[in-house]
Order: sequence, then C-alpha cells, then structure tokens
Amino acid sequence: MGARAGHRDRMLGGMSKAEPERRVVLPARPGRPPLRQVGLRLAVALGVLLVTTLIVWVDRKGYHDSADGVPNLLDSAYYATVTLSTTGYGDITPVSAGARLTNILVITPLRVVFLIILVGTTLEVLAERTRQQWRTKRWRAAVHEHVVIVGYGTKGRSAVQTLLGQGLARDSIVVVDPQRRVVEQAALDGLVGVVGDATRTDTLLRAEVPRAGQVVVAAERDDTAVLVTLTVRQLNKAATVVAAVREDENAPLLRQSGADVVVTSSSSAGRLLGLSMLSPNAGAVMEDLLTYGRGLNVVERPVTHAEAGRSPRECADLVVAVVRGRRILNFADPEAEVLNSTDRVITIQRVPAA
Repeated sequence: MGARAGHRDRMLGGMSKAEPERRVVLPARPGRPPLRQVGLRLAVALGVLLVTTLIVWVDRKGYHDSADGVPNLLDSAYYATVTLSTTGYGDITPVSAGARLTNILVITPLRVVFLIILVGTTLEVLAERTRQQWRTKRWRAAVHEHVVIVGYGTKGRSAVQTLLGQGLARDSIVVVDPQRRVVEQAALDGLVGVVGDATRTDTLLRAEVPRAGQVVVAAERDDTAVLVTLTVRQLNKAATVVAAVREDENAPLLRQSGADVVVTSSSSAGRLLGLSMLSPNAGAVMEDLLTYGRGLNVVERPVTHAEAGRSPRECADLVVAVVRGRRILNFADPEAEVLNSTDRVITIQRVPAA
C-alpha cells in the first residue's frame, strides 16, 4: 500500500497541486448556477450605479464641475463611477449643503454596497476554489474499495444504473471520461468524475484506481479497452476488472491483459436478437433478466445459515449456479448437490411490486 501511494505521489508530482483537483469533478451541490449568481450581482451593481447617477443628476445644481460648471448627465455618471469605486479625482464636487447631506446619507451607503458586491464576488470565487480543493482532498482520504467506471457512454451509464439498483452508494462510484461535459453530467447524477484519458497512469491515479475494488472498462474502442485494462492491472493487481469489447476476436486479448470478465457487446446483442427471432417470449424473458430492477433479477448472494448443508433446490430462490471458491458450478453439477456455508449462489429473484 505504501509503495502504491509513493508511486502515485511521484506521478502527480510533475504537475501543479491544483491540476489533479481541477480534473476531479465532485458531485454537484444544489444551488444557483455560477453564471446566474455573477449575473445577478452584476445587475445589482449596475443598479446601484444607475441610482447614484440619477441622484447626482437630479441635484446637479448642488455640484460644481471644474471643467464647465454645472455637471450634465454624462458628468453625473462619471462622478457616480469614480465615487462608488472610491477613486475620487475631485474635479466634480458637492458644494451645496443638500448635495453634501445626500452624499453622507445616500451615496456613501451606496458606495459601501457597491464595494461589498465587488469584493464579495471575488472572495466567494476564491472561497469556492478553496472549498473544492478541500472536498477533493477529503474525498481522496476517504475513498477505498470503490468502483471505477471507465467511459460514461451508454454502456457505462447502464452499468452505473445496475450498481445503484443493487444498493451501491453513489459516492462509491467514480467515472473516468475524456470529455468534461460527460464528467459534469456524471457529477449532476451524484457521482465523482475524473476528466482525462484512462490509458494514462496519471488519470487513473486521480481516480484512485490503486485503492479501487472493482473497475468497469466500457471504452468505445476495443484497442482503448485493452490499453486501459493493462494500465489498471499495472496499478492494481487485486481489483476485479470487467471489460466490454465489440468483437469476439478481441476478448482473449482482454483476458490476457488482465480482465477477469469480458463481455462482448455486439455478440451478446446478436444472440439476443437471434433468440428473440426464434422465440419472442424467450427473448423477452432474457431482456427482463438483463434489466435490473424490473420483473426478474439475477442476483449473487452468500448462502444463508439455514441453506448450508441442503440442496440448492430447497432454497427459496431459483438457484441457477453455485460459486465455490473461484469455480462456477452449474446447478446440475453433482458437486453442487449440497451447499457449503462458504458458497455463494446465483439466483433468479422476483422484484417486489412497488
């Protein structure tokens, strides 16, 4: 673990401290969009400037312009601008008692409001940046045994929905994608996102892959999936890696690269289409099984204390396979006639009606 941390620190040492945090997008918090907040403050500041200009112009006879006597509307706007910004060149000054009283009671409070808006906006931007860096550091310190999803396209989003349906917490999922808009969408979905090329070690280090428990490789290209899998295995030997490929001929290459499970998306879709053509009802059942949270679900769970020592046929759920160590035993396998307490069973369960 210490060697992994040291390797990660060396990889991140070549970039500025703010760079990893900038590329990590944490789940979005509810609130007004930043541009809307800035726009609202700008409108208030312009309103204060306009009000001050009108006050000076209405009482223009109480002011003296060293250039041409009584200030006009443009002079009033100029005086309001330099006064609110505390510049005060002194070329236009209040000379009457009423104008000076107005400056004390009205224009000075407006000047304070104007400065609060400008300084407050600057401080909030700086505070938000600091808060973002603090949240990122706290997330890095806490994340462990999480799931990394490489690619947030159709396959990646479907994988996330299935994981969430099985009860996995959103803060335990990290999405890696090269497109910032995609990662920002993942953040809006309540997930942590990392912007970058997942074939590069520094990108996977930002996603804390060395401490991940599972990695799903859902890249758009098969060659990208191979490179990502190799890089993941270089950083984490123990994580379960599930990779998707388009072509059957690339599946052995993914397994050699270190993937524990390889899913061929095009072949799987083709087999489902063929099955649906021969038997629409069987195709509908398979689609139901593949869609988590509706109708029937395929679930892997541990053997309960009451089920240990009994036949899989005596379980309340329909058992289709038994996982014993690293082996998967078909329900008809003689070795699976009696369940051990350390076994896991793959069952088909009915989803309770909402």
